[in-house]
Amino acid sequence: MTRIRHFMAQDHLHCDAIFERAGRLAAERDWDGAATEFAQFRSLVLQHFDAEETLLFPAFEEKSGMRMGPTQVMRGEHVQMRQLMDAASAALLQGEGDGEEYSGHAETLLIMMQQHNLKEENVLYPLCDQHLSDQASTLLPRLQEMLTDKAN
Repeated sequence: MTRIRHFMAQDHLHCDAIFERAGRLAAERDWDGAATEFAQFRSLVLQHFDAEETLLFPAFEEKSGMRMGPTQVMRGEHVQMRQLMDAASAALLQGEGDGEEYSGHAETLLIMMQQHNLKEENVLYPLCDQHLSDQASTLLPRLQEMLTDKAN
């Protein structure tokens, strides 16, 4: 059976690949292409955050009793990443695009995502697998439905 950790980590990789494409296009000064790829990346990350914040985290908190632990930290980081995505998106949409501004926001976002994903994949998701094993057969299909790439 697929575990929550594996499924959510795969979604991280999917989002990362689109983020990388946006970065390559920005480096080539293809502002329209970069903006399109970044918009898809942003949409998928927001879907990911929504799935965690409305389904996975509440289920974990209910079952484990941990309401102010790792899920609270992840929610705070989601707020910061939303702000960075908004700033990076705005930089790409400025006329010809502002490569320096985009690069600065994208670099900060990349570092934050890497650290965030490591914490989720190595701490929170294994805890979810442990505490939610009896709910995995219902949670995983719901997560999959929430994380379906609507652009494809």
